[in-house]
Amino acid sequence: MIQIIPSDQRYHSDQGWLDTRWHFSFGDYRDENNLNWGVLRVFNDNIIKPGGGFDFHPHRDMEIVTIVLTGDLEHRDNLGNRGIIKPGEVQVMTAGKGIYHSEQNPSARESLHLLQMWILPRNMHNEPRWEQKHFRRGDRVGKLYPVVSGGDVPETLKIDQDAQIFLSSLPDGFRATHAIRPGRKGYLFVIAGSVKLNGQELKEGDQARTSDETRLELIAVQPAELILLDLPEIKPN
Repeated sequence: MIQIIPSDQRYHSDQGWLDTRWHFSFGDYRDENNLNWGVLRVFNDNIIKPGGGFDFHPHRDMEIVTIVLTGDLEHRDNLGNRGIIKPGEVQVMTAGKGIYHSEQNPSARESLHLLQMWILPRNMHNEPRWEQKHFRRGDRVGKLYPVVSGGDVPETLKIDQDAQIFLSSLPDGFRATHAIRPGRKGYLFVIAGSVKLNGQELKEGDQARTSDETRLELIAVQPAELILLDLPEIKPN
C-alpha cells in the first residue's frame, strides 16, 4: 500500500517568524487519525525568519533528527553543547530522561529552512546526548545514502531505534531502489523536484507513506532531492 499526501494537504501555519508545515498532529493541529507512521511521530518542515527561533524548552524520551536545507541553525542545550548546523549537516538529539535546548536562526538577513523528525525510542529514560555530522552532497547523488541508523550502519549518526534515514539527490532519469523487510513502513518526502515511486508520481512537498511494500523503486522525473525513512511499527506494551 502506498498513500500519497500532496503538499497542499499538509497543515500550514504562518506565525510571522515561523512558516511551518506539519505532517502529523502537532501543537495546535489536532488529528487523532494522523498521529504517527510507525515510530515516526513528528515530521515538521520549518522556515524560520532571520533572528527567529525557539527559546529554551524541554523534551523527554524522543529521538530528534534535524536536517538543515538552507541557512544556519544555532543549537544550545543545558548539557553545555553549542553548535551551528549548516546545509549538508544532520543533527541528532536523544532527549532521554530530559533535556532543555534552544534552536535559533542567528542570521540577520537569511531565512533558515530545516526538516525535523521526532522518532519514538526503543528505550525510555536514556541519557541525553547531542551530535551533528556533515554529509557531502556528492555521496548521495544517484543513490539513497544512509545518514541515520540504529547504530548498525557505518558512518551514520546513531539513534535508539531500529530505523534508517536516507538522503538522495537523483539526477533526471536516475533510478534508486530500496528493499524493506516485511512488517516495516516507509516514509518518503520530496524536498525538491519530482519522482515516481513504484510508478506513482510525487512532486515537491509531497509525501508517501508505505506499508506491505517490500521494494521501493524511485525514478527521477525531474532532478530531485529526497528523504526516505525505513521504520518499524510501534511495538505494543
